[in-house]
Amino acid sequence: MNTNRYGLTTERPTFAPLPILQSGEGVPDGATYLPAGPDTILWGRLPCRTDAPVLSIASGETVVIDTVSHEGTLPDQGQDPAAFFASHGVADGAVLRDAIEIAAHCPRDPALDGPHIVTGPIRVEGARPGDLLAITVERLQPRVPYGVISNRHGKGALPGELPRSGSTVSVFTPVEERDGRLVGTLPVVEGGPRTVTLPIAPFLGTMGVAPASDERPHSVPPAAYGGNIDVKLLVEGTTLYLPVQVEGALAFVGDPHFAQGDGEVALTALEASLRATLRFDVVPREAALAAFGEVTGPLVRTPEYLVPTGLDPDLGEAMRGAVRAALSLIRSRWGMEEHLAYAYLSAATDFDVSQVVDITAGVHARIRIADFAGVESARFPEQAEEARRG
Repeated sequence: MNTNRYGLTTERPTFAPLPILQSGEGVPDGATYLPAGPDTILWGRLPCRTDAPVLSIASGETVVIDTVSHEGTLPDQGQDPAAFFASHGVADGAVLRDAIEIAAHCPRDPALDGPHIVTGPIRVEGARPGDLLAITVERLQPRVPYGVISNRHGKGALPGELPRSGSTVSVFTPVEERDGRLVGTLPVVEGGPRTVTLPIAPFLGTMGVAPASDERPHSVPPAAYGGNIDVKLLVEGTTLYLPVQVEGALAFVGDPHFAQGDGEVALTALEASLRATLRFDVVPREAALAAFGEVTGPLVRTPEYLVPTGLDPDLGEAMRGAVRAALSLIRSRWGMEEHLAYAYLSAATDFDVSQVVDITAGVHARIRIADFAGVESARFPEQAEEARRG
């Protein structure tokens, strides 16, 4: 078996027969499209209120957005995606040209900036502080059939313990099609024939709105405006609600994932570039208050759950923040008395660790919407009737 200078086998891995979505290729006719490139991204920082939008849209408009994974672009990987992925058996045409251009030409200070490549900001007309911006995930398409999972020195859930070598470990992960579904594959032993599989469930780890600050935030820690929240529930068919901080919201997205376990313990999960089709809706303050009460941080809605979040550098305080946010949501939306809502949360709601590796830890609560079906019908009869019809 032949190996290269990285100690990796040079045989090309098996890949799923997915199209390579290079910038601008395969975009639906008539779609509003935002590519990723030097003029439309920030690398390691998030937009702030002084940043000019790279796109302006009306509320309710859908945008096709290319996102680029930072894995394969960073200095500890050579900052040369073509060479890095070629060393893992990826053909030239299967390496994204926008990733190559960003790595070569976009500014980033490794000592001060985060790793994430963020597309935006997008101005949503009519969004004002006090409103919510609803970002609905309509479609997420893998741009390539592979990704990377990395553990870096001093980071992850076990800093100082792993990686054993003290240097970056980046695990290249091909995506295959097995039994009609996409899976990531990891060897049991490096270079060995036996593999384990993990299901592919794409989502964007970073979704946010610009803070009311003249300073661009670091891309790693999430905050009330969203950012790197890493809530893996944000798959197709879900919505993220964010409290608008500045006029026009100035939304941004990035940190694309193919898969993640809650906790994301090694530092990154299965990171890989996605093309996202997202709808942006302004929820006026009065409607937001009626539906959810005072939302002070990211709130997710899935077909099954309402998912408030808690964020804090201390995981215990993040947990307490998620409990308070859940209590506030249940009391405001359904009028449930506090002690009864607290009892319900204890008996029926799962509190999951979103991630523990992004400086600010995250916890999210999964509140089953169906549990409140009778109360929902009583308080929102029009919506309940619409749901019954269809």
